[in-house]
Amino acid sequence: MRKILSSIIIFLSINTVTLGKGTTFTNEIFKKSQEDGKTVVIHSWNKTCVTCAEQVKILNQAKKDFKDTIFLSFEQSKDKKIAKFLSIDYWTTIVVYKNNKEISRTIGQTNKEEIYSQIKP
Repeated sequence: MRKILSSIIIFLSINTVTLGKGTTFTNEIFKKSQEDGKTVVIHSWNKTCVTCAEQVKILNQAKKDFKDTIFLSFEQSKDKKIAKFLSIDYWTTIVVYKNNKEISRTIGQTNKEEIYSQIKP
């Protein structure tokens, strides 16, 4: 019974974190951010993904710590056109663009220091 209750709590907390995330990626925002010389972080996630939920926590904190960085996200299984446009094949992918170039791409990374090192100017 304890395991079942723990599983339900974990499931609900994961869905609460990721369901609120939504898709924020648009071609217009991405293009404008690149033109403005901004660092852009893109996160591909899925609502049932535990790793994605861990990444969301880190990226939400990163938004506060990297004020001049644009953070965009999309749900991999729903936004297939975005995934194809960015050549992202997997959930849990974090891609960083600087100066109109992809400079970093990781899959499944949940180490805060590693993610931050991708984003740092």
